[in-house]
Amino acid sequence: MTTIRIPTPLRPYTGGNSAVAVSGATVGEALADLTRLHPQLRPHLYDGEELRSFVNVYLNKEDVRGLQGAQTAVAAADTLMIIPSIAGG
Repeated sequence: MTTIRIPTPLRPYTGGNSAVAVSGATVGEALADLTRLHPQLRPHLYDGEELRSFVNVYLNKEDVRGLQGAQTAVAAADTLMIIPSIAGG
């Protein structure tokens, strides 16, 4: 199973878990499984059916936007990281 690392601000929506094992053949399927397992997380990641623009997803430290986005293939040994943008000044 692919592992998704959860950033600290989103851990309350995953029962405090810092990582969640998910199934799926692509980034999109893995994220869908994550939000199926933890539905409270979905509004923080998605705006309707689209991933929010300030939510960055990395596959083994590479931004999936530079790959095939949600269609990027994942394997059992892969790690996805969710990195929300932080604003401030």
